[in-house]
Amino acid sequence: MACRLYEGKAHAASYWKYRISPSEHLMKQVLNFCEGHKGGPFELAVDVGCGSGQGTLLLAKHFTSVVGTDVSPAQIEMALQHAKQPNVTYRLCAAEELPFADSSADLVAAMSAFHWFDRPRFLLETHRVLKPRGCLALVNYTLDMELSYSDCCSHTLNQICREFYAALHPYRNPILGQNSIYLYKEAFETIPYPNKEWQECVWDRTSMPLSSYMGLVESFSSYQALLRDDPQKAQKLSEDVCQR
Repeated sequence: MACRLYEGKAHAASYWKYRISPSEHLMKQVLNFCEGHKGGPFELAVDVGCGSGQGTLLLAKHFTSVVGTDVSPAQIEMALQHAKQPNVTYRLCAAEELPFADSSADLVAAMSAFHWFDRPRFLLETHRVLKPRGCLALVNYTLDMELSYSDCCSHTLNQICREFYAALHPYRNPILGQNSIYLYKEAFETIPYPNKEWQECVWDRTSMPLSSYMGLVESFSSYQALLRDDPQKAQKLSEDVCQR
């Protein structure tokens, strides 16, 4: 079954402000695969579980039309506030019931969202809406982030962050299992398409202040679960990490 999260307005605003957009390098890999597998022209791309639209916007310059879909009204509202490209639109719908005709999409992408879907139903729906030789891209990032500030404190900084993640682990949604990468590997192994490619890790580097890093982690579902369960405990955890 699908899992509905990220639906509050405050959380949607935090998601837009702090979530890391997919890198241009990663998007180029996706587009290169599409080009090699199908070739142009690229007409319709669908970004399923688009959230506040960071990934959707990156697709705009490569496709005639891009549609972001999400089950959360708050996320769609946030995405619409930042939708400046004329070829980008958004639809409120479930990932398993996409409002597109059969064989209509060149690319269906899900960026940091597939693990929340009813995965078998979504994959069937994707197969329905993709054109012959159309492409599916399932993208996610992990907590295996390496932080650096200076040679003298990077080790300590990463140790503090690992303790931060460990404190949030009891609040991790059971649907994710111990590591969501296994959900993606299972999907990759079961998808019957003859031409498919697995990328274990695509490294990206970005600079951000401490406040942005904290905002990123606080936008995670595990932190939001803690915040709902015990707001004071969540606030104290954040304060302790910042002070250290």
